[in-house]
Amino acid sequence: MKYIETENPADAPGRLLAPGETFSFACHPEVSCFNRCCRNLNLFLYPYDIIRLKKRLNIGTAEIIDRHTDLVLRDNMHFPSVLLRMADNAERTCPFLDPGGCTVYPDRPQTCRAFPVEQGLFFKDEYTPPQMLSYFRPPDFCMGRHESAEWTVKSWEADQNAVFYNQMTLEWADILRLFYADPFGGAGPYCEKGKMAFMAAYNMDAFRDFVLKSSFLKRYAIKPRVRLKIKTDDTALLRLGFSWIRLFVFGIKTGDIGIKK
Repeated sequence: MKYIETENPADAPGRLLAPGETFSFACHPEVSCFNRCCRNLNLFLYPYDIIRLKKRLNIGTAEIIDRHTDLVLRDNMHFPSVLLRMADNAERTCPFLDPGGCTVYPDRPQTCRAFPVEQGLFFKDEYTPPQMLSYFRPPDFCMGRHESAEWTVKSWEADQNAVFYNQMTLEWADILRLFYADPFGGAGPYCEKGKMAFMAAYNMDAFRDFVLKSSFLKRYAIKPRVRLKIKTDDTALLRLGFSWIRLFVFGIKTGDIGIKK
């Protein structure tokens, strides 16, 4: 996923795909460049990616963040971006790559799932929900683009089980656009309030403890169906985290959570 930093999305790198427009691509062990794209990446991880990696790796969210990610601050964004940390080897390979391929393939991140389509988020302004656009942008070395299989964005999403991934990324992007304005009064995103917001987005294990073991449920009104699901459902908990960030950081009320009187 990239942030489109131009007034005209067609000027962004890659071929902007119109609805229904086709592209050719197939990836399999017989193509000469197989797995070459899994090296030296600036690969952003989104909150739902962490949930899926937690399931696949069978480790906690805090351990994933500590062991496999780096946090960076992008220009004009008052929330850290999360990058997958490459392996410490000469080729800087993805840490989940072995000679047989991707070891987390069923739960691979959204960016990998979309490849060779690159999803772009176009922020018109801080008040308008982001628009997700699709660009066909395989690297020059990619031989898969010369294969005969043809796809549209929709058929490729369906084939790669990416529809829900994209939905969750859009939901997160709708919150990220709020961080174009500084909600921390100059204290920076690593202030206490910023750390709490990051926990609610990326560290579901800590956020669940915060919700269930602190005074959270006494201070916030949550729908009964949501209270039941968040005990075991990380996706439901993540969506509660999104709603809480809106309320806690920006004072924006949603239907899922409110302040008890």
